[in-house]
Amino acid sequence: MFEFLDQYPYLLPFVIFFGRIVDVSLGTLRIIFVSKGEKYKAPLIGFFEVLIWIVVISEILSKAHGILAYISYAAGYATGNYVGIIIEQRIAFGIILCRVYTRKKGAELVSMLSKQNFGATFLQGSGSIEKVEIVETVIERKELKKVEQILTEFDPEVFYVVEDVRVKQKGIFPEAESMLSRWRLGK
Repeated sequence: MFEFLDQYPYLLPFVIFFGRIVDVSLGTLRIIFVSKGEKYKAPLIGFFEVLIWIVVISEILSKAHGILAYISYAAGYATGNYVGIIIEQRIAFGIILCRVYTRKKGAELVSMLSKQNFGATFLQGSGSIEKVEIVETVIERKELKKVEQILTEFDPEVFYVVEDVRVKQKGIFPEAESMLSRWRLGK
């Protein structure tokens, strides 16, 4: 399959490097999907990850006998982790809980979020210095930037934390936009 490497051995470090990037990026995505309980996506990605490992990496490593090949392998591994994380951030897969602590009127923030079709819950609490108002909203991770803009518009000094959520049931959520709707005619 890789007979061309016998003729062009100087390509071996590049093939190792890029093969590891693809392999490790898929592995990073698989781990993320496993941690989020995606029982169909994780095995599918795992299939291709292992296929690349067996077909590409094992074949190539049988030809690798030098420090440059070893460095390419390690650099591809490190870069693959980075690329996998970047891809995961771009797809912004998952559900998060955004918990907001403010000294301002929490009911106003709930109203602002509701106008943008985000469900929210308002609570009152006691902070270490004074009383605070707590607003919680469960959102799709890809909506975080939009919610952050609402929060800073509401209170430039706002304090909030974000946590991963594994499961949601019912509630108020914006209507999901399909991937294909961006390319529909007449839109």
